[in-house]
Amino acid sequence: MSNERFDLHMSDSDALMWNIEKDPLLRSTIVTVLLLDRAPDWDALVKRVDAGTKTIARMRQRVATPMLRVGPPMWTADTHFDLSFHMTRLRSSDGTIDSVLDIARNSAMAGFDRARPLWQYTVVEGLDDDRAAMVLKVHHSLTDGIGGMKLLMMLFDLERDGQPLSGQEPDAELTSFGALDLITESIKHRRRRAVGIALRSFGSAGSIGRSVLSKPKDTAVDAGRAIGSVARFLEPATNPKSPIMGSRTLARSLGTLEVPMDDLKRAAKATGGSLNDAYVAAVLGGLMKYHQFHGESPESLRMVMPISIRDEGAGLGGNHFTPARFLVPMTIEDPTLRIAEVGRLSRWIRDEPAIALTDALAGVLNQLPTTLSTAIFGAMLKGADFVTSNVPGAPIPLYAAGAELQRMYAFGPLSGAAANLTLLSHCGTACIGVNVDAVAVPDIETFLKAQRESFAEVLALGETPLT
Repeated sequence: MSNERFDLHMSDSDALMWNIEKDPLLRSTIVTVLLLDRAPDWDALVKRVDAGTKTIARMRQRVATPMLRVGPPMWTADTHFDLSFHMTRLRSSDGTIDSVLDIARNSAMAGFDRARPLWQYTVVEGLDDDRAAMVLKVHHSLTDGIGGMKLLMMLFDLERDGQPLSGQEPDAELTSFGALDLITESIKHRRRRAVGIALRSFGSAGSIGRSVLSKPKDTAVDAGRAIGSVARFLEPATNPKSPIMGSRTLARSLGTLEVPMDDLKRAAKATGGSLNDAYVAAVLGGLMKYHQFHGESPESLRMVMPISIRDEGAGLGGNHFTPARFLVPMTIEDPTLRIAEVGRLSRWIRDEPAIALTDALAGVLNQLPTTLSTAIFGAMLKGADFVTSNVPGAPIPLYAAGAELQRMYAFGPLSGAAANLTLLSHCGTACIGVNVDAVAVPDIETFLKAQRESFAEVLALGETPLT
């Protein structure tokens, strides 16, 4: 296994995500629950993870912020790295999956120790039928969902009796920076970025100049469209649209849903949509039913959907997505029409010019005092009602120290919303992790029931070909 290379400096987007945690409602903690067919061999697992931390540099690095904020936060070696702090072993209180979700819920509600690397493993033994679970907690600045799956693939085996990773010492990338080093490296980083921006701007200026001369009207239209897109991206939305899910607290409730991937794909194909269109449409239907149960029928809700901008050469570290916010209808009862509308909205939002400008916009916000940038970005996020995310998982069996991975649920951060529903596929099953604000959604079982009913309606579309 080759060593993964990582940037020493956070991107502007990651730095903004890190800085706005001044407001705890905007924390970016991801918790993943892995259900195993049996307890992993603890000693073998510790050795596996230890070897992985020496291969994946980020797992032995902590975040350090240069004095006077002369540059973005940097990743520096944790010179006091202690694997036992990051790996714990518990026994289930009653042998149920609910006991595992309680552990995951408490983990999701707790912030990270910022003096240490931003990850934790907890093995939960003693589940019914001799099963076990793992609760993995990572900070979103460490990696995004797709990068997280790559990270898991590097730490897991492809067969039950897999070969252990070869031991090695951390490479030279694991450098520890003192206060003066952080300032020096940050100044160098800013200088390199300035040169790069100048060169790109020079090239862009030439391109724009040629465009103005050859197509002046089209160039003006494109510029106006970009300005309008940026304005929509930064538009404050402090008040949620939902009349019943308006509270925002640090309390959490977790739940799970399961859907056969093939059935969801058939439903999407039968209606001429994508798998993500069918998934999001099912979530919208569940939210409609949940509101109707409470006697409410809002015309629309505000959804956040991460748009992946990850290319094939992107590494494990950092985030490669843009959080797109847009209104979605709550009045389309017909699931076929709802899938079509989700597809139309998704194509529109992916074509927004601001999507490509996310890091640049984050860079502007990072120049502001942290309190101000937190307030601005918080005003953008806290008006969201819910988040949907779809992460491709492993299509093949995976093993952790002899234990087979049976289910994998990702509970994404709320980041100011009332609910987050994340689909993570594993071996033909769409495992959907549901994370809600326990005050905004005090009856999660009713919420889950509404979602199950809606998914059943969407899946039924795949039983009859489109005519």
